[in-house]
Amino acid sequence: MAGRNTEVSRGVPAQLPSAQQERAIVTSSGTAPTIVWLRRDLRLADQPAFAAAAESGAPVIPVYVLDDDVAKKYAMGGASRWWLHHSLASLDADLRKLGSRLILRRGKVHEELAKIRRDTGARTVHAVRHYEPWWRNAEKAVAKVLSLECHDGNYLAPPGSVTTGSGGMYKIYTPFWRALSERMPPHDPLAKPHKLEAPAHWPASDDLADWDLLPSKPDWAGGMREEWTPGEAGARKRLRAFVEKARKYEESRNLPSIEGTSRLSPHLHFGEISPATVWHAVADAGGSVRTFLGELGWRDYAQNVILQYPEYGSRNARDAFDAIKWRHATTELKAWQRGQTGYPIVDAGMRELWHTGWMHNRVRMIAASFLVKHLLIDWREGERWFWDTLVDADYGSNAVNWQWIAGTGIDSNMFVRIMAPLTQSPKFDAAGYIRQWVPELKHLSDEDIHDPKRAPKGYPEKIIGHAEARARALAAHAAMKEEA
Repeated sequence: MAGRNTEVSRGVPAQLPSAQQERAIVTSSGTAPTIVWLRRDLRLADQPAFAAAAESGAPVIPVYVLDDDVAKKYAMGGASRWWLHHSLASLDADLRKLGSRLILRRGKVHEELAKIRRDTGARTVHAVRHYEPWWRNAEKAVAKVLSLECHDGNYLAPPGSVTTGSGGMYKIYTPFWRALSERMPPHDPLAKPHKLEAPAHWPASDDLADWDLLPSKPDWAGGMREEWTPGEAGARKRLRAFVEKARKYEESRNLPSIEGTSRLSPHLHFGEISPATVWHAVADAGGSVRTFLGELGWRDYAQNVILQYPEYGSRNARDAFDAIKWRHATTELKAWQRGQTGYPIVDAGMRELWHTGWMHNRVRMIAASFLVKHLLIDWREGERWFWDTLVDADYGSNAVNWQWIAGTGIDSNMFVRIMAPLTQSPKFDAAGYIRQWVPELKHLSDEDIHDPKRAPKGYPEKIIGHAEARARALAAHAAMKEEA
């Protein structure tokens, strides 16, 4: 099963306009336009960069630059690129209703924005601040060629602003969430602009179809098309559906056979809806809604972690784990990726992931633990696979979650606590979920489907026994401690 990432072309250097050229452009158009630089903030409502640009009274040029060079190995994976295509198309349609449009460019972001400055006379860029290390670098580069005004709006509170009594940043989630809770509720969401003033002339734009973000040979996105509606309208619809269930979140979120989670994660990741909007929509639902609010807080926590540890996606936070002897088991890694491990709950999750670009939260933990502890394969292999196949692949959340399950994180589960898939599956009533995603087993009873006594035709034997896997993982951990 090949990964889903695709190749992209690179940008070419831009030349800044001379002061005389800028004066000529501004004179001909009346007022210098302002740029709204978009990344993972693809919405109009509660979008502070759009709000600030509209309030300025200047013509507004919304711009999205596909810059894979800046992210290097963290360029978006295939599933995220599929989502991005549809989200950009949706945003462009919404902008056109306001008399505006979306300008698309591909290349180095600071060079492309500089070209737009040359073509239009724009001097100011409004953007929502991002905290991934590559975007922080890009913001520095953009600030060298234009006046960059960054706004916070993708999290409940600006990452880095929730601090300890001594002014330091939290490393552990529980005290972080306690401190963040004291600052809640978040701001009231901003209304979307009623109109965006158009510039005298629009700069050139790429055609979205030319970016080849959609798979074609083969087209593996059929399940994602069935499951998702990317864009701000799709996010609002998903939120409305969840409001009715939010009060029972604690009781239902761990049951993969029912839809008890919000499924808002990809919409939040791409910024099609703000966390403040979600918070205010569900906060008064009662019941166990605070557990869900804590999940929103976990997104903030993950950003605070990568702000402190920019390489969290590729380096163990606990140095002792640098000595663990991970197995280089390509065949077993592929079996895990394909959902062919012989453990029904694991296989169901991995197949759901490939088909829909998403996996139930409880099953994500079970599948991740299986890779790291049953197969003793480096957590970074799983992190990379999820990066390519998840529509909600988020650098902070993905890295923090993998290091939590692997025991390597600054706040993590202990490595020696090894999740038992054959126990977890009946505990969380996953029979219906397994029947949906592992049809080879659909004829089995609720009692047998979690752990078939004999593998039915077409379904693999267990790749390793649970007791054997547990013993091997504990031995590797003990050896690591001795070496340390």
